[in-house]
Amino acid sequence: MEETVIRDLIRRYALQNAVKYGQTPQKGAVMGKVMGEHPELRSEAKKITEIVDEVLAQVDELGRDRWRPELERIAPELIDEIFEPKEPRKGLPELEGAENGVIMRFAPNPNGTPTLGNARGIVVNAAYVKKYGGKLIIRFDDTDPSTKKPMIEAYDWYLEDISWLGVHPDEIIIASDRIEMYYEYATELIELGKAYVCLCPQKAFKELKDAKKPCPDRDTSVETNLERWQRMLDGEYEDKAAVLRIKTDIRHKDPAIRDWVAFRITRAAHPRVGTRYIVWPMLDFESAIEDHVLGITHIIRGKDLIDSERRQRYIYDYLGWEYPVTIHWGRIRIHEFGRFSTSEIGRGIKEGRYTGWDDPRLPTLRALRRRGIQPRAIEKVMIEMGLGENDVAFSMKNLYGENRKLVDPIAAHAFFVPDPVVVKVEGKGDFYIPRDDLNKLKEGDILRLKNRFNIRIEKLEPVTVSYAGDDLEFAKKENASIIQSVPLDDAVPVSVLMPDGAVISGVGESSIRNEVGKVVQFERFGFVRIDSVSESEIVACFGHK
Repeated sequence: MEETVIRDLIRRYALQNAVKYGQTPQKGAVMGKVMGEHPELRSEAKKITEIVDEVLAQVDELGRDRWRPELERIAPELIDEIFEPKEPRKGLPELEGAENGVIMRFAPNPNGTPTLGNARGIVVNAAYVKKYGGKLIIRFDDTDPSTKKPMIEAYDWYLEDISWLGVHPDEIIIASDRIEMYYEYATELIELGKAYVCLCPQKAFKELKDAKKPCPDRDTSVETNLERWQRMLDGEYEDKAAVLRIKTDIRHKDPAIRDWVAFRITRAAHPRVGTRYIVWPMLDFESAIEDHVLGITHIIRGKDLIDSERRQRYIYDYLGWEYPVTIHWGRIRIHEFGRFSTSEIGRGIKEGRYTGWDDPRLPTLRALRRRGIQPRAIEKVMIEMGLGENDVAFSMKNLYGENRKLVDPIAAHAFFVPDPVVVKVEGKGDFYIPRDDLNKLKEGDILRLKNRFNIRIEKLEPVTVSYAGDDLEFAKKENASIIQSVPLDDAVPVSVLMPDGAVISGVGESSIRNEVGKVVQFERFGFVRIDSVSESEIVACFGHK
C-alpha cells in the first residue's frame, strides 16, 4: 500500500476517533483500527507508528471545530458509523469477486480427527460454495511424514465427520499422491533461477539470514542447482544436509520471508507411500502449487498464516500466476477446553490419559457426536461466528443452547437417579431416589416423587418414609421438592460419562434400553446420548443441561 494511501487512511480513522469522543484522537485506538482493518500493514508497524504520530499532530492542530466538517468532506460514511450505530452483524459477509461462482478448499493435515475448530473451516467453506455455486475441494495436506505424521485412519475419519456435518465435497485430493507434480514445479523454478539448493548447516544459514546476508549457494549456477536437486532426489544427501530454497528478498524486514525452505530431506516412512520419497515439500510450497493447479478462487485461513501468503506470493510472481482472494480470521479459543492441539490429543491417547479420539472430554467432532451434539447446531454457531479477524472467545454454552432447541422436541424423557437410596413406601412399593436430595431434608419434610405421589420423611437413619397422598397442590403448599425416582423392579444400572472425566453411577428406567444411539433427557439431570447397552449396564454420555 502506497504511503499516501496509508496517510489518508490514518487521517480518516483519526478524525473519526476525534469526532466520536470530542477530544484529541487516541494513538492506541487509531493504531488498533488501522491494524485491525488492514492486517497486511502489521509487518510495517514501526513505519505506521511514525505516520500515526505525524497525522495525529496535524489533526490536533486542525482544531476541534473543524474535525467534523473535515470528516464529512473526506469520509462521510464514517460519520454514519458514529451516529447511526448498527446491530452487530452475525453470519457470513459477501465474498469479493464471487459473483461467477467460487472454488474453495478445506485442507487438513490428517494427523487426527477433526475438532470443533476444524468444523469452522468445513462449514464456512461449504456455505460459501452453496451460496455462490461452484466447487468444494477437500485436500489432505499430508506431506510432513515426520513432525506431524499423518495417521492412515485419519483420512477416513475426516471424510466421515465431514459427511456427518452434512458437507459433501466435489473433489478429494491427497497431496502425497502428487509429489511428482511438486518436483516438476520445483525444477521449473530452479531453471528460472528462482530456487536453489542450499548446503549450509541450519545454524550457519540462520546466522547469515539474521544478518541479511546470502549464503554461499545462493548464486550457484542453474546447472549446478539442477545437478544438486537431482542428487537430493536420488538420496545422495543425508537428512538435513540439503534443502531447496525459494529466492526472496534476503534483506526483507521479516526474517521468516528470507529465502524460505520449499523442500527438505527426511527418510521417515509415510503411512500411505512408505519410503518411496525422501524429498518432501514444505506446506507453504505444496499449498501454493495446489491452490493454483486446483483453481482455488478464495482462501479462508487463520491470521497466523499471513506470512504463508507472503512467502507463497513469490512463487506466484515468478510463475506469472494470480493469487486467490484471501480472507484471514482469528483463532477460536473455547473456554471449557482452553488450548488444545491435535498433536497434544494424540499424545494424550497414547499415554492413556484419554480413551480415544471420541473421549467425551475432548473437543473433537467424534466426542461431540458421542455426546449427542447435533451437526446442525455446530453449523449454526459456526456461521454466526462470521469471519472476523479478532480471536473468538467461544463458550460451549452457545453450542449447547442451539443443540437444546434441536433435541428438546425429539428426545425421549426418562428418570435417572444418581447415587441412589432405596425408600420403601408402604402400599406403593420400593423406589430409588437421589441421595443428594435426601441429604437436604429433615424429619417431617414432604417430598414429591415426580409423576407419582408424595412421601413424608419419618426418619433419616435408617431412612423411613410414609405415603402422604397423591395431591400435587398439597406438595406445593408444603414447599416440597419434586424429584425423580425409579421403582426397584424397573431399574437398570447406568453410568454417565461426564465431559470433565467423572463417571456418575446410578440407576435408570429400563425403557432407556431401547434408546441406544439416541438422545434422552434425564429429568433434572440433563440431555445424554445412550452410548451402549449390555446385560449388566447402560452407558450414557452427558451432553448438557
